Amino acid sequence: MNTDNNQDLKEVEGLWLGTLEVQGGMEVRLLFNISSSPDGSVNATMDSLDQGVKGIPVETVTYKDSKLRLDVKSIRGSFEGTLKEDGKTIEGEWKQSGISLPLVLSRIDETPDTRREQDPVRPYPYDEEEVVYENEGAGVKLAGTLTLPRSEGPFPAVILISGSGQQNRDEELLGHRPFLVLSDYLTQRGIAVLRVDDRGTGGSTGDFSQATSEDFAEDVLAGIDYLKSRDEIDQTQIGLIGHSEGGLIAPIVAVESRDVAFIVLMAGPGITGEEILYLQSELISRAEGVDNETIARNNALMKSIYSVIKEEQNDEIAAEKLRKLMMDEMANMSEEEKQSAGYSEADLDAQIQSLLSPWMRNFLTYDPRPTLMKVKCPVLAINGEKDLQVPPEENLQAIEEALEAGGNQDYTVKELRGLNHLFQTSQTGSPSEYARIEETISPTALELIGDWISERTSATVEKQ
Repeated sequence: MNTDNNQDLKEVEGLWLGTLEVQGGMEVRLLFNISSSPDGSVNATMDSLDQGVKGIPVETVTYKDSKLRLDVKSIRGSFEGTLKEDGKTIEGEWKQSGISLPLVLSRIDETPDTRREQDPVRPYPYDEEEVVYENEGAGVKLAGTLTLPRSEGPFPAVILISGSGQQNRDEELLGHRPFLVLSDYLTQRGIAVLRVDDRGTGGSTGDFSQATSEDFAEDVLAGIDYLKSRDEIDQTQIGLIGHSEGGLIAPIVAVESRDVAFIVLMAGPGITGEEILYLQSELISRAEGVDNETIARNNALMKSIYSVIKEEQNDEIAAEKLRKLMMDEMANMSEEEKQSAGYSEADLDAQIQSLLSPWMRNFLTYDPRPTLMKVKCPVLAINGEKDLQVPPEENLQAIEEALEAGGNQDYTVKELRGLNHLFQTSQTGSPSEYARIEETISPTALELIGDWISERTSATVEKQ
């Protein structure tokens, strides 16, 4: 830890909590913990409470003349502020990837409780086991948690498949742990549940940045092989539950493996990623009150960007074309517009790298419908009525049409009133609400999933 002129550091030791208002009205709480050792060394960490990320190292702490600077280099972030005379408030600014936001830190006595109402509390009324197994073809070790009912087995089982982005086994985001809540509910209903850290995340190895949905499908197949090796699991009743991108992956696995007895698609895509991204951008913008002119401009830019990604296979040439497109767009924007759109020259390389990732190239053009037409096992497809990320009307209709066209004999397609992309009871469905809603998953959604699986398996134990 680098320190400079920290003779007065005692003044800012302790816990400091502040709230950032980020794009779309979303609030993110940052907690800094600053302490010093008898030898004079300084230790500081940052937690992003609503994103479920803890212990991020603060590499540099500088404090002099009531002015504090904290550098969090791993996420290209920094805070600069001034300690007020009362010693309880530091007013300043958070900078990250070229964007600046006001941030006021307040001194607190203890770390806030981030537990949500639906999070289960130990001791659980079932068995829980840490597991590790291998996707040998990819040389990836996958770490997860297997929960087993305490009644007499063998049990039906499900593997939970997370949505896009690096997710841990609880699919933890914005202070919620949907897969922890879902696994607790299902295990209490007599269903074994395997939930796993994505490759390159938590206890799992591998390079997430180079993986596509097809690679994640291979990881799920390894999970099926692992469950088949367990005496407690009924090998004829192994199913998959996929959320968002996980609902795109589950059908791929079901077509690949005869061991899949059923699949549940929670906000799973039924159309191409490109079609979803246009719908998503417009719906979220409208929910946040963005004007029609800005929406039209954003849509035109997205079309130009996606055309480059689809048509130019050479990453270097594509990157130059994208850079020109985005620089031209930024030249016509005010500073305020840049911040609200999340654009910054400092972050341009990272944005371009993300747009040209193997995952994005695959997601844009992958059409789930031909795969869904080949799925013969029972399917439950559900979406929240207020889902703005994978809109229900277009996606559920496409899923239903594909299953019908393929001759699937057992499928249920349902839109759930008032629920958003995370299956929370919501007002607008906007992602800016996710962290503010206390509910993690609506009991209506949990019960529907539990009942549907129980009707197709030997799981007969009712939730306590």
